[in-house]
Amino acid sequence: MYLADRSAPADAKTTTDGSPVRGPAVASAVLALGSVSLITDISSEMVTAVLPLYLVAGLGLSPLGFGALDGLYNGVSALVQLTGGHLADRIRNHKLIAGIGYGLSAACKPLLLLAHGLGPVGVVLALERTGKGLRTAPRDALISLSTPPELQGRAFGVHRAMDTTGALLGPLAAFFILSMTVDGYDAVFGVSACVAVLGVVVLLLFVPSGTEPGPARPKPTAPPGPVPEAGSPKPDAVNLRDALGLLRLPRLRALAGCAALLGLTTVSDAFLYLLLQDRTGVGERWFPLLPLGTAAVFLLLAVPAGALADRIGRRTVFLIGHALLLAGYGLLLWAPALPALPFLVLALHGMFYAATDGVLPAAVAAIVPAKLRATGIALVGTGQALSRFGCSLAFGAAWTLLGSGPALAAAAAGLCCCAAVAGFVLRPTAPDGATGRAPRPRRPRGTR
Repeated sequence: MYLADRSAPADAKTTTDGSPVRGPAVASAVLALGSVSLITDISSEMVTAVLPLYLVAGLGLSPLGFGALDGLYNGVSALVQLTGGHLADRIRNHKLIAGIGYGLSAACKPLLLLAHGLGPVGVVLALERTGKGLRTAPRDALISLSTPPELQGRAFGVHRAMDTTGALLGPLAAFFILSMTVDGYDAVFGVSACVAVLGVVVLLLFVPSGTEPGPARPKPTAPPGPVPEAGSPKPDAVNLRDALGLLRLPRLRALAGCAALLGLTTVSDAFLYLLLQDRTGVGERWFPLLPLGTAAVFLLLAVPAGALADRIGRRTVFLIGHALLLAGYGLLLWAPALPALPFLVLALHGMFYAATDGVLPAAVAAIVPAKLRATGIALVGTGQALSRFGCSLAFGAAWTLLGSGPALAAAAAGLCCCAAVAGFVLRPTAPDGATGRAPRPRRPRGTR
């Protein structure tokens, strides 16, 4: 049930002592969407786990070429997020737009069986990312609108934990398929396509269609006056001007700017795993298992990190996550090549995602009005993803020209500077709904 504030509605049920009866901490819509994400992530991560090695070792791409393709893989999704978020708010049907996105991604999986060159693979990945971009903001808006404001971080944490369970199972499935089949890559792509279709079926059958759950409120009687002309827009209709008006919110601008700034120095997962292989000599057979370390830690800490963000502040936890990522960069650069190094780096990587991936949309949800929730989440997510697109291109070029060590050192230095700037901009100088804490009431003058 979505609550506009922390007070109970007038018709809410109460106990014998007058206190309101609270519903479950996690709405059924969140659990249904989590199940869809779990299944879909099994499909997606099966491909993601083998894609870097398939492109670099199988198709012979250079790090620069892989960086361009990896940037395209994320950049297309970023550009489409705005469209998906605005359409979902405009037509008031978040499930429909999310379903189109999931369906498009599922339809692209079999095409990987036919794409064996850089150009065809790039087109298929761009279409698949288009589906991801369409579904992300409407899905997160559904989660937010189904959850009371004080539990937003926990709800996103539960969803991300379920999503990460799929990310954990996907690489395992890819590993076993590669071990048991001759044409391993084609088998992975085929099984991935079947699992993706199952995710779409679960979405259609179990995710509720309502976009703004909550108790029905009586409509006020309209005062006498002129009747609106036929075809005129509804008073609460969402248009492009409303969407652009979100940029006038100072807190949203600060959050979006800092997320984009930090994204400029966030090395992509694929590059991080390639760096680990380059540093520790992980064999090709074991390479698909590297994402498991990140996913396992993310799964364990997603819900606790979301609950912690609800208590101490979502922006604070978001910045802590980037500090953990910086520590992972430092280990890759300067730590001795010990057997425990991959485990430490992957643990920090998973902690980074637990502290940022669900916490950021929860912080946005506390700022943006309900009717523009998907658009606001899409604005912040687009800026962050476009920054990471630029980081992939720059990191791939630096690796090709300078080597992996100098490229990572530059990324670490940039992240340190960007985190310092973001910490100053997002400092809690005033009560802010994005922190997940209620503002303190002001004491009247003349009182103690």
